[in-house]
Amino acid sequence: MISSRDISFSLWLDFIERDYLKNEFQKLLDEGIVTGATSNPSIFANAIINSPAYKKQLESLEGKSPKEKYEALAIEDIKTTAKMLRPLYNENRDGYVSIEVDPSICNNSTNTINEAKRLFKAIGEPNVMIKIPATKAGYKAMTELMADGISVNATLVFSPKQARDSFTAMTKGIAKGESDGSCRVEGVISVFVSRFDSLLDSELESYGIAPHKTGIYNSAKIYNMVERNSIPNIRTLFASTSVKDNSLPEDYYVTELTAPHSINTTPLSTIKAYLKTNNSKDLLPIEDSIIDGYFINLEDNGFNMEKIYKKLLDDGIKAFEESFNSMLGALK
Repeated sequence: MISSRDISFSLWLDFIERDYLKNEFQKLLDEGIVTGATSNPSIFANAIINSPAYKKQLESLEGKSPKEKYEALAIEDIKTTAKMLRPLYNENRDGYVSIEVDPSICNNSTNTINEAKRLFKAIGEPNVMIKIPATKAGYKAMTELMADGISVNATLVFSPKQARDSFTAMTKGIAKGESDGSCRVEGVISVFVSRFDSLLDSELESYGIAPHKTGIYNSAKIYNMVERNSIPNIRTLFASTSVKDNSLPEDYYVTELTAPHSINTTPLSTIKAYLKTNNSKDLLPIEDSIIDGYFINLEDNGFNMEKIYKKLLDDGIKAFEESFNSMLGALK
């Protein structure tokens, strides 16, 4: 079985739950399998609603608002994870854990900045990345946070334009932070992969176009853009990489997106499936001409990528808001 030291990219675990952190996560770190972790509103909602591990702390939070309860639970989990990852961070081998701001404020830059800074301060660990949705308001937040030495995970990225705007915002923040003498700061651009194929594959097949490729080529296009600009502390992160089609190998979106200077964050079962393959060959980069040809073919067959990007972003924000609100409802 390969470890993180045998591959050119980083594997991060897309899962956080209190009992898991206490009992199994350290083993993943000791075996050199993962070098970071991510969370999102859906992951926290599932953990808090379904796991008994939060019962005792919830009892101590009686009388608090649902959001205050959520933040107390999430901050403790993120702090625990960050401390476990700190040795990797100190060795400059990633060591980051991500927490997302309330998705309902993603179109308000002031509220996003204030909440991000408040969460970062409350957690009190340097190796925390604040997840900011890639919206117009989010780009302003990314710049200010990174200028203040807070690492950022630009999330819900679907289009190359979102990726470019996130990259530009991050580089501005890094430059300002460096001029002000800020500490180490890094950024990742989280490109969502499998949702393209879930949305498009059945229709693509009716046009004779091979399925399971749109998410790969879109991610490869963004990866090429990020690498072409060559900023060492900004990387592409491939997210939403668990398969939704059971006909695919469980590690399909990991294996197809192996790439130097990148990150793949995915659930534990997908990580285990990938490690069993012993496949460490890099399949990216893909030539721009091949990627462009694929999308020209889609457009020629009536697929409007701008509309597809917008739908996926709107659906992604809505799904995160619904998960977040469902969790808050359960904490009343």
